[in-house]
Amino acid sequence: MRLDLRPETEGDFRAVEETTREAFWNLHAPGCLEHYLVHVLRDHADFLPDLSFVAAHGAEIVGSIFYSRSRVETTPTVTFGPLSVLPVYQRRGVGTALVEHTIALCREKGLRAVLIYGDPAYYARFGFRAAREFHICTADGMYAAALQALELYPGALSGVEGRFFESEAFEVDVRAADAFDRSFPRREKRETSTQRAFQKLAAMREPRR
Repeated sequence: MRLDLRPETEGDFRAVEETTREAFWNLHAPGCLEHYLVHVLRDHADFLPDLSFVAAHGAEIVGSIFYSRSRVETTPTVTFGPLSVLPVYQRRGVGTALVEHTIALCREKGLRAVLIYGDPAYYARFGFRAAREFHICTADGMYAAALQALELYPGALSGVEGRFFESEAFEVDVRAADAFDRSFPRREKRETSTQRAFQKLAAMREPRR
């Protein structure tokens, strides 16, 4: 499938929010918050627009990836998310193209590491490893199966350990998100098997000792 990977423009904003909503609706919880996260992240000090891209197929935006600043204790890192692909285009290489393209840009910029929360079975293909292998834990001191790290050059995380902090932009105001969602066509919120799988992964945590 032919894709055009390019930086997001202001004219893309609503289409990207719609794509994100479609990608995440009922995926991790009934409804979703990710389209509101995209909306507020753009105006946050931690947003990295030069690493945030959309994937277009013809005139249609079919996917997007957003980057923000993060840190392990005082060491700067970057984080991507949400990574969104319209359901009809999933499993066709769109997400892979967005991740590979932007990770290459991160390396070109001399950045140190990318840390994310996600499914290890999916992100291992890009070289992500359990953050626990680097003695990196969550902000509340837990080793979490979903927390993964990618060194952007050999030894980039050597001597770097401790708590990982993502941007405060990820602390989404649920009521504000619900109000924002009302500007979109109404959709049914329901429980799904993907939510149960997500909850199982999220529960795979143990204290750092």
